Amino acid sequence: MTTERPSQGLRRALGAYPTGVAVVTAAGPQTQVGLTVNSFSSVSLNPPLILFSVAGSAPSLPVLQTASHYTVNVLGGWQRELALRFARPAPDKFEGIEWRPGVGEAPLLAGCYAYFQCASYATYPGGDHTIFLGEIVEFVAHSGPPLVFHGGDFCSLEQALSHEIQPWGIPAS
Repeated sequence: MTTERPSQGLRRALGAYPTGVAVVTAAGPQTQVGLTVNSFSSVSLNPPLILFSVAGSAPSLPVLQTASHYTVNVLGGWQRELALRFARPAPDKFEGIEWRPGVGEAPLLAGCYAYFQCASYATYPGGDHTIFLGEIVEFVAHSGPPLVFHGGDFCSLEQALSHEIQPWGIPAS
């Protein structure tokens, strides 16, 4: 019998909820940073606000906290390798990929499903993460299948939908 730490069980339960996948990018004085997130969400249409959260241990956190702008590059179903690239530590995550500077020099990654270029609006502590609110200043959306995070992995929406769902033992009230 294996015992599971509560955080492992919680992580698995949260992973049952499919989410979109994005790479958040920003520019610092001498560098560009980027990291894969699945915590991206809309907040408000007036003003147009989005949010994402970043782990306190993320190497890109200091640049994101001081950046005037950042880009949320929403990934398409064909961009699993890009999600993996920005999810792992690397000396230069931008090496060998196509990108261009956007608003505030925040990188726009080539071929994404959608882009939200944002001005930094506010940050809030959120446990072991920092929650970022961004005000959308420019956006573009394309059509196509999104990349999703489900069951602890990146997959297509079709793959997420095909996972067998086990009934939960919910006690009667």
